[in-house]
Amino acid sequence: MQPVMTVAEVEAFLRAEFPQIYLDGPLTQVVEIAPGLAALRFTASERHLRPGGTVSGPSMMALADLAAYVVILAHIGPVALAVTTNLNINFLRKPAPGDLIATCRILKLGKRLAVVDCAICGDGEGEMAAHATATYSIPPRRQG
Repeated sequence: MQPVMTVAEVEAFLRAEFPQIYLDGPLTQVVEIAPGLAALRFTASERHLRPGGTVSGPSMMALADLAAYVVILAHIGPVALAVTTNLNINFLRKPAPGDLIATCRILKLGKRLAVVDCAICGDGEGEMAAHATATYSIPPRRQG
């Protein structure tokens, strides 16, 4: 399946529709969109760390959710009201300090539901720090 939006188009859409995620400066960057795939870079700040100096679980969950949204948007177009209906995450190991990369692949893209697989790794690391699956509800297209 081919994407219908570019990295620049997705980034512009997110800035227009979700300006609140950029209030303290951009923490994520869409780094790749390819057939059936999108990847985001997350630069954690001090507020995203938990005791022990690792990125917190809620921060990784937010990254997985945003990356899932991005891969779906990139393949269906700018549909602001696509929403998460399920997000499941397994924390596998402590990531090394530094940026995280979330790579999401579309497992199923239907008219009403999309299912996505997401791997979160430390930048340059081969082993996953977390693995998530997400299901999104896609609103019906308006006939106009």
